[in-house]
Amino acid sequence: MRLLTIPLLFTIYINPITIVAQDDRPRVATGINTEPILIDGNLDDPSWNQAGIIDNFLTIVPEQGGQPSGQTTVKVLSSEKFLTLGIECQDNDPSGIINFSKLRDTDLENEDYIKIIIDPFLDGQSGYIFAVNPNGARYDALVSNRGESESKDWDGIWEAAARIHDGGWTAEVRIPLQSINFKQGLKEWGFNVERNIQRNQEIIRWANVTRDQWFTQTSRAGLITNLPKFSYGLGLNVRPSLITSISKEDGSDTDFDVDPALTVNQRLGANITATATFNTDFAETEVDSRQTNLTRFPLFFPEKRAFFLEGSDIFEFGFGLRSDLVPFFSRRVGLFDGNQIPIIAGGKVNGRVGRTSFGGVVMRSDSKVIIGDDGESGVQIPATTTGVFRIKKNVLKESSFGFIGSFGDPQGRPDAFVAGSDFTYQTTRFNGNKNFLVGTWGMYNNRTGLTGDKSAYGLKVDYPNDIWDVAFTYTHIGDGFDPSLGFVPRDGINKIVAGGTWGPRPKWKLVRQIRNQIFLTYIPNLDWEWQSYRVFTAPINWRFESGERFEFNIVPTGERLIDPFEISEGVVIPTGEYNYVRYRLETEIASKRRLNGQLTWWFGPFFDGHLNEYQATINWNPTTIVTFEFSGVRNVAELPFGDFDQTLVGLRVRFNATPDLQLNSFIQYDTDTRNLGVNSRIHWIFHPQGDFFIVYNSNSVYERPEDRFNRVNNQLLVKVRYNFRL
Repeated sequence: MRLLTIPLLFTIYINPITIVAQDDRPRVATGINTEPILIDGNLDDPSWNQAGIIDNFLTIVPEQGGQPSGQTTVKVLSSEKFLTLGIECQDNDPSGIINFSKLRDTDLENEDYIKIIIDPFLDGQSGYIFAVNPNGARYDALVSNRGESESKDWDGIWEAAARIHDGGWTAEVRIPLQSINFKQGLKEWGFNVERNIQRNQEIIRWANVTRDQWFTQTSRAGLITNLPKFSYGLGLNVRPSLITSISKEDGSDTDFDVDPALTVNQRLGANITATATFNTDFAETEVDSRQTNLTRFPLFFPEKRAFFLEGSDIFEFGFGLRSDLVPFFSRRVGLFDGNQIPIIAGGKVNGRVGRTSFGGVVMRSDSKVIIGDDGESGVQIPATTTGVFRIKKNVLKESSFGFIGSFGDPQGRPDAFVAGSDFTYQTTRFNGNKNFLVGTWGMYNNRTGLTGDKSAYGLKVDYPNDIWDVAFTYTHIGDGFDPSLGFVPRDGINKIVAGGTWGPRPKWKLVRQIRNQIFLTYIPNLDWEWQSYRVFTAPINWRFESGERFEFNIVPTGERLIDPFEISEGVVIPTGEYNYVRYRLETEIASKRRLNGQLTWWFGPFFDGHLNEYQATINWNPTTIVTFEFSGVRNVAELPFGDFDQTLVGLRVRFNATPDLQLNSFIQYDTDTRNLGVNSRIHWIFHPQGDFFIVYNSNSVYERPEDRFNRVNNQLLVKVRYNFRL
């Protein structure tokens, strides 16, 4: 209980601090339109003559507060049910516009784009992000970690279209009010616009024109005013799905299944939503990217299932904890060792009341027997009910404290629960206009059979700014801290991370920014006996004006092994102390080029031997219709305990016929499992509220001495879903 009260007491102590008024925020009054606008990328509808206009943009880079190379005009209209934006991006050389992709949710940072952020609660800590490139490719996300990052896996229903013309390019964006939560009665929202002119490595903004703050920090956004009284109708969304599958396992008969699924979403007000799901299916979800593991700890694989991603920002806890622990890791629900567990039904509620946000999820999973590798033995997974809740209160201007709890165990182990609280004091006005935060958190878990120290807690002090980025983090994870619905790669430790980055911007002709870095990671056990250390240094890390980057690292490393571990098949590293220095060379090819990517070479001593790690990520965009993405890792080790050679390659081929029709194929092979996996998907958005998928999955194993691939399984899925809105 002492752990849970520390953040609350700290909040009470600092609460008298005066909040500075923000009268310097730029404003634009929205125009009110009553006639429908055709979203086609042309700003020729008469309604645009009534729009509010933004045209006073300034550069962030290459010069802070400089004049852009091309004029940008944003027109803003609103109606009872929509927020509509028209954007005109002037460009004196339209042939130089960088626009590779048409894919939904692709990384538009590598292309020309317009990005819009809205804060419909005007709380300065949350928001919705929408972006579009000159091809009409759409990207959307939620503001995450109070503006330090984006949760890009959120997908809303909205429309966008763009076109390139002789004077540059234009875009139209329409956001239905049914797609977002908002505070009823507000006449103004937080609002900002950012444009990227990629070939010039130039970023411009309307508000928050400073390198020390991120675009996603809505506390620094401008304001859109004169908003009408919005309506979301009945607020009811009914989304049925139908999934047809044909699958065949090696040595078994072909299975044919037809499964319906249903998700119902009901607004309980402008800012509270309840969702129920039945016979939940994730047939359209892309497979995980494989990873190599040179440590003795489990790897983290991100959540990709839409039901768990929607509103996932509410369950963020602490500040930047993912590398150490995740108190609610939704992949624990409906998955066990990579096997799908049927989900019978689930419910979710999320929303805000005043300055308090909250969310809760309860899921019922069916029982299943997981067959072992020998095809006979198995693990019986019982039917289980699991859940999580989160409450977070905004305090001061940009700070918050909250609570999190979970119950249930996916394997049916009894009396499982987690409870914790966190507090973060954050400001973007430290010493005038700098970022600064202090965060603390604590958790306790229990389950029948757990022993030892069942607590975890930590502290972070961070000064993340453009020239100086300095941080200190302390984390304690008890040897009995093993949350049933969480992810903890390493327990029984104390962990200290301290260091910083000095990133001057010299007035050199070729170099844009230098980032010299040093970060120390020191991990002792609970008795403060050292277990691991790592000193990451970057004496050279140069970003050039062309967009290329070159980096050289020196990384002293130490490991004290209490138990031996198998790093590769047949290669076991014995107990003992190991101290060595690793080196890295890395170069990045500017993303504005049709052929771009990153090449990395780690080399030097490794556990009394030597290891070369070669990593490559190459993207080729020959046209806007097709894209090739290659990734590869090769580890070649010579150790006293045995040698090993690992290779992992992946190839994505994307055919982007239109922003609403794509064919993506993802092929992976690794020499450890000798498994060749293929995941191909056709995704057709036939209506802003409707999707059609065709998915093909196949796995084959390379057999020796036959020297051929044997098919292990294959599956063909067809899924259609439609969102009926009332």
